[in-house]
Amino acid sequence: MPIRVLIVDDSSTMRAMLRHVLSSDPELEVVGEAADPYEARDAVKQLRPDVLTLDVEMPRMSGLEFLQKLMAARPMPVVMVSSLTRAGAEDTLSALELGAVDFIAKPSGANAMEALSVLPYKVREASKARLMQPAPAPHPVGESQQAQKAERFNPGRNVVAIGASTGGVDALLTVLSNFPENCPPTVIVQHMPAKFTSSFAKRLNGRTRMNVAEATDGAQLRPGHVYLAPGGTQHLYLDYRAGIQCRLREGEPRSGHSPSVDELFESVADLGKRALGVLLTGMGSDGAEGLKRIRNEGGRTIGQNKATSTVYGMPRVAFEMGAVQRQLPLNLIGPAILEACNVDI
Repeated sequence: MPIRVLIVDDSSTMRAMLRHVLSSDPELEVVGEAADPYEARDAVKQLRPDVLTLDVEMPRMSGLEFLQKLMAARPMPVVMVSSLTRAGAEDTLSALELGAVDFIAKPSGANAMEALSVLPYKVREASKARLMQPAPAPHPVGESQQAQKAERFNPGRNVVAIGASTGGVDALLTVLSNFPENCPPTVIVQHMPAKFTSSFAKRLNGRTRMNVAEATDGAQLRPGHVYLAPGGTQHLYLDYRAGIQCRLREGEPRSGHSPSVDELFESVADLGKRALGVLLTGMGSDGAEGLKRIRNEGGRTIGQNKATSTVYGMPRVAFEMGAVQRQLPLNLIGPAILEACNVDI
């Protein structure tokens, strides 16, 4: 049976493009279109699609408001179609927190159809995704509790590297909300377009206790700081010639991605037993080879388990190739990182 898809977008041109791309995949069937959330509501009831593509900016009701109502009334896999703007990035991140599985940037210009070529794959994977409950906001911690937690924690010379893709917005927030102010230096690759990683770093910075920012070329790794790889065409890796620094370099996509988790992990592996690699939810296999390299060089490795992964792809491949020392549910990964990195334990 083909996967039944409903397209929701106020632009007739965009709906036609989405239909053309999705209909080219024999595993997918476009069962209907809707120009606004009210039409979409009726279409969902009548057509009972397996997956819905949803425009962020919609007339009569915002895509976010409709998504929130949909996930409360009839939870289903949703792939957001977002504009490549700061506002579009913020709305898309909010949509992912509300329960959307994935997103694709709305294309423009002569290469629009080529930019949409990944959509059928995303829809197929979304149809198999485990729908997660929206992540609760981290509980506020009093200043005295924060001080006690930081006083007990000593990151030593440990470095944490985390890779994530589909489902990573909520997963990373859950993991990082456990970190104290003096967390180990942490480098992250989350698969996202360029303008989205900037917004995501600011969002994480406002919701956690550490300093979270996009990585810059030459930035020195320090405790209490989290460095998020900028989306785009550059890979993030670590350089050890003058302390430990972030480096950004142009490169062909690896495992289909730039930045690539594998590229980051393989550079982190040079730290040996001081390295801790963590692979979270995501499609595909990016990060599995790099995580194996970290383990082979004496570092510690953690993978998210199937039951709590939105898409058990990247951590599954890593687990099956023997790269994962500890496979844990998402809520235990943050505490496990701190336990492994606390030199006083």
